[in-house]
This record gives sequence, structure tokens and C-alpha cells, in this order.
Amino acid sequence: METEPAESTGRRETEPAESTRGGVRGLIERFRKLFLYSAVSVVAVVVSQITLVICHALLGMSAEWSNIIAVAAGTIPSYELNRSWVWGKTSKSHLWKEVVPFWVLSFVGLVFSTVVVSLATDWWKDTTLVVQGANLAAFGILWVGKFLLLHYVLFKDHGAHAEHFG
Repeated sequence: METEPAESTGRRETEPAESTRGGVRGLIERFRKLFLYSAVSVVAVVVSQITLVICHALLGMSAEWSNIIAVAAGTIPSYELNRSWVWGKTSKSHLWKEVVPFWVLSFVGLVFSTVVVSLATDWWKDTTLVVQGANLAAFGILWVGKFLLLHYVLFKDHGAHAEHFG
């Protein structure tokens, strides 16, 4: 298969035919990040659910307080693993550009999940299983939106493509 000269395509000779953000490479990278994000979510859910069971079932705390403590406990590994493992950030965290927005996003999730947990325990019995189900349902709803915010806003890499492919 013949290729057109660089002049007729409007590209420089050293410029790749496919954008690194689009095409096959971009698609593979998005799926890789989505897979890693899912794995981090599993870790955060396990930490949150264990904490929730300890607080609610073993310590007898209210559903709402158990949820608050569980969400806070799951947010710590979620931030660290998302930042370093999923988005490959190795530099020092920036307080106002990364840490505070991530915790604000987590706080929104906390408020939403606490409302869902409270409503669920009002509608059904206040059992640990109901609290766990409500917590999981709330964060399941928020999961996709959080990925999009992390990917396109919070941990967006402005210069990686130039470094690795330029």
C-alpha cells in the first residue's frame, strides 16, 4: 500500500498518522485506565465495606456515622492509587489542584451516600446489610461521573503525550 507524501497530507514527516489521543493507542489507553480505575474502586470498596461492618455491626454506631467513617477510610487509598497507579502521577501532590478537589469530590459522594443510607434505613430495617447495600448503590451511581472528572479534569496530563511521543 502506497502512502501519500507528507506535503499532500498536510502532516510533517515525523508526525504520526494517528493522534496519540485518538486511534488505537488512545482507545487502549482509555481501556487501561478504566480497568485500573475499576481495580482501585474494588480496593476502596473493600476498605469502606470492612470499615462499615466494623463500625455498624461490631461497634454499634449509627448507619450514618458508620457510612461517614467508611467513606473517609476508603478515600485515602482511592486518592493515592488513582493518582499514582491509574494516572501515573509520581510528582508531589498539589494541594489545591489535586488533593482538595479530590476530597471535595469525595465529600459530595459522602453526602449523597449518607442520604441514601439514611433513606434506606428509614424504609427498611436498620441492618448492616441494608447499610452496605445503600452505600454500594450510591457509589455505583457516582462511579462513572467520578472517572470522567478524574480523567478529564483532576489528573489530566497536559504534557505526557509530548514527552512520550514527540
